Amino acid sequence: MTTTLKCISPIDGSVYAERETEEFKYAKFNVAQALAANAGWRLTPLEDRIRLVMDGVRRLGELNDEIVPELAHMMGRPVRYGGEFGGVNERASYMAEIARGALADTVLEDSDQFRRVIKREPHGVVLVVAPWNYPYMTAINTVAPALIAGNSVILKHATQTLLVGERMVAAFIEAGVPELVFQNIFLDHSTTSALIADNNFDFVNFTGSVGGGKAMEQAAAGTFTGVGLELGGKDPGYVCEDADIDAAVDTLIDGAMFNSGQCCCGIERIYVHECVYDAFVEKAVEVVKGYKLGNPLDPETTLGPMANMRFAEEVRAQIAEAVAMGAKAHIPTFAEDDGGAYLTPQILTNVNHNMRVMRDESFGPVVGIMKVADDSEALELMNDSEFGLTASIWTQDVERAEMLGSILETGTVFMNRADYLDPALCWTGCKNTGRGGALSTIGYHNLTRPKSYHLKKVTK
Repeated sequence: MTTTLKCISPIDGSVYAERETEEFKYAKFNVAQALAANAGWRLTPLEDRIRLVMDGVRRLGELNDEIVPELAHMMGRPVRYGGEFGGVNERASYMAEIARGALADTVLEDSDQFRRVIKREPHGVVLVVAPWNYPYMTAINTVAPALIAGNSVILKHATQTLLVGERMVAAFIEAGVPELVFQNIFLDHSTTSALIADNNFDFVNFTGSVGGGKAMEQAAAGTFTGVGLELGGKDPGYVCEDADIDAAVDTLIDGAMFNSGQCCCGIERIYVHECVYDAFVEKAVEVVKGYKLGNPLDPETTLGPMANMRFAEEVRAQIAEAVAMGAKAHIPTFAEDDGGAYLTPQILTNVNHNMRVMRDESFGPVVGIMKVADDSEALELMNDSEFGLTASIWTQDVERAEMLGSILETGTVFMNRADYLDPALCWTGCKNTGRGGALSTIGYHNLTRPKSYHLKKVTK
């Protein structure tokens, strides 16, 4: 039985796009076709796979003028920021550049008597379940290296960004990637789980909520299917007494508010040394008061609506609960705040970890700022979270940052920057943020399996 997926535009609440989901039997047939097509794709020379994938990326870039307003309609990001192609190209290009080394054989011996070597073998069919908040960049993290490594890819995108999978696949097919090797598919949650439980995929990569990650693991239980998960986050920033306060404010507040706070590695809580706390808060409030909330199609808008009204309702609830418990809200309600998807960005002080806004993922334009006395207090608070994706430390002392980072329970430690994904470094997390790792050489290793060859060249 099919259902209708509807993308409700946060701009005005209208239905922007809709598609019918596939029934289990037809979806299973599509996956079978991907597996059959994989036999030829994995034998395609690596250089040809790299060229075809990068041609697909370039074709996607040619569509950017159409994609940017489409994204604004689907999930509310202002057109002034120009979409995601810069990040897509950076990540895909880096993964293409390192592919030869990352996928190279590990030769242990090649003598007159033996050849012993470890090779990297593609899994087969990789399912990529991508989120709506950065729908192209999060997808390309796995799509590009998976295809380059010789896998077939099935892409299932979030309903909020319903058209992204179609766009990506069409661009890659036009560039020459075989159409059965890379497919977009529309599925409901139950059919997705059923396909995984039926052992149709060789690897599953999911980016989304903790609940969604649990559903993926439960579906894969007993199938021995590899699962890579990037789930929730509550990423902290720590501003030390020797920090460049202007730079810290600019980066951390942008990291908290950009994309209406809907960033996997967005800053959701900030701890500031007591001797620079007042200056930091004053400058942060000034920055946020300068934002222009409005229609994302307006080039003057710097902050668009949240992607869905229910997301905004959760952020409003966290703010209201915190204020009721004694927090101070510094930003007066914007005139454009409609009580729906258009939400006033907020800075809260007098917060503590009894408040949900400092514990639960907000995924919206709100950040709590706490005063701390020293590194020890900051570390204790930063680690007091069920999540662990990134943490940002602001100091002039590299050794200090690295020492603090060794104690932090997180996947990435930043110093004097935040909210950035370096494709040369493994994108990973710990605790309820998930498992596995994308990008870098490690990303290739997760999208392939090791295969050993022990070849004896003599018979005596």
